[in-house]
Amino acid sequence: MTNDQNNLTIIGCGNLNRNDDAVGVIIAQRLQQYLATYPHPHVKVYDCGTAGMEVMFKARGSKHLIVIVASSTNSEPGAIFQVPGKELEALPEPSFNLHDFRWDNAIAAGRKIFNSDFPQVVTVYLIEAANLNFGWELTQAVKHSADIVFEQIKVTIRQNIESEEIQAESSS
Repeated sequence: MTNDQNNLTIIGCGNLNRNDDAVGVIIAQRLQQYLATYPHPHVKVYDCGTAGMEVMFKARGSKHLIVIVASSTNSEPGAIFQVPGKELEALPEPSFNLHDFRWDNAIAAGRKIFNSDFPQVVTVYLIEAANLNFGWELTQAVKHSADIVFEQIKVTIRQNIESEEIQAESSS
């Protein structure tokens, strides 16, 4: 079963119990609240937490996928990297543990399994974490970056809506 009408799927990944690792989930939850106020039937937002396999299935049938996740690359805390999904996707290593199947594995596997029914455009927002210890608070740097990414994705949602309206007008 596919989500044929989804033009844009946004997925936040991370662990709410590990401070800055939660940034993708927190942004996804904020976007869900935004869409509750300003609904759009062709934009879906999911909080996939640490369930990499969910990313693959939630993205299926969409034209454009955005993944938001914390990174740990020794860059400046709060640094935002917007990267094409093809640069980051990785086939999973053989394992008997589904916890080893991450969002980057989901992109590669989804593309391979679902072919043209998987988003051709994948954008990943990586936000550099400062603190990945146990806890429930984002650091100030990551909180600021979360606000920036939230606003950027709201612009993408509005552009998606405008694009659909133009297409609808030209086809009528």
